[in-house]
Amino acid sequence: MLGAASLLAAPASASILDYVGECVPFARQASGIQIWGDAWTWWGQAQGKYQRGDVPEVGSVVAFAKSNALRLGHVSVVSRIIEPRVIMVTHANWSRFDGKRGQVEQDVTLFDVSSGGDWSEVKVWYRDTRGLGSTTYPVHGFIYGRPASGAKIARARPAPELTGDRPDYVGSLIDAYAR
Repeated sequence: MLGAASLLAAPASASILDYVGECVPFARQASGIQIWGDAWTWWGQAQGKYQRGDVPEVGSVVAFAKSNALRLGHVSVVSRIIEPRVIMVTHANWSRFDGKRGQVEQDVTLFDVSSGGDWSEVKVWYRDTRGLGSTTYPVHGFIYGRPASGAKIARARPAPELTGDRPDYVGSLIDAYAR
């Protein structure tokens, strides 16, 4: 398993899509949002440092809460907005590739299944089932790359490879709404 140092030490020409490891160092590099620690702590750490909210924006980090299914939480980066309750994310260490976790997945469907449409609960596309999993995951919200009022940090700049040339918009909507 590669750590943050491996991702930061990658040559400038290396693609973020080649990364193998945990979600946190990947999300930091892909979003430009400079937070460290377990994924479930990002929401709290962002307070007073970065703006936060419940509306997805391209380049923002989705901060998953700690749960039975996600003991350390999860972070992913919004790559596309399909419609108000369907977005795509790029993230690491979610699905298995040849039985192993840690790979990057680009433009993966995330579906807001919260009763209020506030992105507090989501379903995530899972490679092993080739569709949205049956598990719902609690989400704190979105961390934007803009400094919070009074914070003395630079605006985050998402990686250019955050989204692909041909994301499957129709497939994303079918995954979300076909039951």
